[in-house]
Amino acid sequence: MFKAFEIYLKEKADLTPDELDAVRAVSIEKKIRKRQYLLQEGDVCLHNCFIVKGCLRSYRVGEDGTEHILRFAVENWWISDHESYNTGNPSKSNIDALENAEVILIEKTAFIYLMTSIPRFKNFIEGLKSRSFDASQNRIMSNISDTAEEKYQYFMTSFPDIFYRVPLHMIASYLGVSRETLSRIRSKFSHK
Repeated sequence: MFKAFEIYLKEKADLTPDELDAVRAVSIEKKIRKRQYLLQEGDVCLHNCFIVKGCLRSYRVGEDGTEHILRFAVENWWISDHESYNTGNPSKSNIDALENAEVILIEKTAFIYLMTSIPRFKNFIEGLKSRSFDASQNRIMSNISDTAEEKYQYFMTSFPDIFYRVPLHMIASYLGVSRETLSRIRSKFSHK
């Protein structure tokens, strides 16, 4: 399992063999079954998670029991509850597997150690955080200004590897539209 993470880190962060050994030493390999939680609301998020195989989602449950999907993550993506991880407060979110998954977990103190002892790793992670922030800002802007059709089309073309792996009701939740609206939009796009 670590081999896929090693290939990713060599390509993206250009880590040396010694630096990769340091990452390997603190990496925890974990298999997660479909529908199994990686993190549950109320628990403190203690790890950063890299996805080797599978698809996970992060979501919150509203007062009425409705699930609100915050993000999906697939192979070579990272997922965590950053608010809980950074503050040490109980998570307001859940993270679970939509497929059987294999992940690499790095505990917070070990992650901080890697950031302080491996400058290339730190630069790589800071770049990831910056792109993640930009993506969040763009998603907020899309949610307040784009039509449902525009959001659907963007998601479908930008994330085809996710679009065809998750149920439509979850895509509707992620886009902030009803299942009926999404069905109507899909029908319209399929007739074009």
